[in-house]
Amino acid sequence: MGYAQVIRVPVPDLSLVERCRASDESAFNEVVSRYKSKVYSYIYRMTGSSDDAEDLTQEVFIRMYTSIDSFRSQSSLSTWLFRIASNLCIDRFRRSRTRTPAYSLDEPILGNDSESGHEIPDSTYEPQRLLENTEMAEQIQLSLAQLPEKLRAAVILHDVEGLPYEEIAQIVGCPLGTVKSRLFNARMQLREKLSGYLAAGERRVDDDL
Repeated sequence: MGYAQVIRVPVPDLSLVERCRASDESAFNEVVSRYKSKVYSYIYRMTGSSDDAEDLTQEVFIRMYTSIDSFRSQSSLSTWLFRIASNLCIDRFRRSRTRTPAYSLDEPILGNDSESGHEIPDSTYEPQRLLENTEMAEQIQLSLAQLPEKLRAAVILHDVEGLPYEEIAQIVGCPLGTVKSRLFNARMQLREKLSGYLAAGERRVDDDL
């Protein structure tokens, strides 16, 4: 006598939200299980600190649970969680800020484009591509940490987390063109910060040949 295979169908996010509103602890635990690793990864890339990432990740889900009635389903649950995470990171940066960037975080580096922002540079310096090389992981994290937080958020959300421009705009609360400009600036700065390191690596390879 055979046994029927049990297939677990994922519960839709909106159903979990409704159950959280009814103080269903199992629904809350399911949300945490579903999104904790993504939220932690984003916060860690933003802060560069595993301790901060752990603390702020817990705070994200506490904020989610205590303010669940304010969620209006106009965006996805993941977008809302990333927005909470972004705000917590910015609050943390504001408390520890020691300097202010001397340029506009939203100003394109070259030329003007009032709506769509610049075309994004080639993908050579995308963090996700570089992170695939474990030898580069530490260097890319150091370079990300040197970016202003708004630029850092844009490049992590797009190039590491793989989110579309429209969702990033909802998360950080700015126009679509501003997201593209921030991403452009972030990639250009990463290009500058990493070019010397990559060039040195190429010279080492040439010397070994």
